[in-house]
Amino acid sequence: MSDYQQYRRKQIAELRPWTPGDDMSGVSVSVEDSKAGSPKPGDMIARNPKNRADRWLVAAEYFAYNFEMVEEGFIAKPSPADPEAIPF
Repeated sequence: MSDYQQYRRKQIAELRPWTPGDDMSGVSVSVEDSKAGSPKPGDMIARNPKNRADRWLVAAEYFAYNFEMVEEGFIAKPSPADPEAIPF
């Protein structure tokens, strides 16, 4: 197995809170998150802005540590590495 390296995200993510009763069909949940009891309150549902049918669960702890809300009025710019990125 190769060595892991650290990477920082360049784009804005689209997420919404998971709520009891959500239809989870089509939402990927990792085995480890399932073992930890997800989906559960505080978890978030993320989606790919280029393919909004591509959705996955983000555990509450990971979300709290790694994400913060974008300021209102902020306009994301495409990454130089991905000039086709959808700004949102």
